[in-house]
Amino acid sequence: MYIAYSALNAQQSANDADDHNSNTILANHEPLLRYQAYQATVRKYSKEIEAIQKYLPDWMSAFR
Repeated sequence: MYIAYSALNAQQSANDADDHNSNTILANHEPLLRYQAYQATVRKYSKEIEAIQKYLPDWMSAFR
């Protein structure tokens, strides 16, 4: 019984480590992902941005 418990516990620990690693990787790349999302949004709404800039020439959406 102990062998089965140890095997299951080791598998659970490995899964927890994998989840932690993917969260760490995502956290490391978050600024880049946010910037890429910002660029994609600006491209998607470029016509709307141009319409706003007719009245506010230097306006640009803020990157947060």
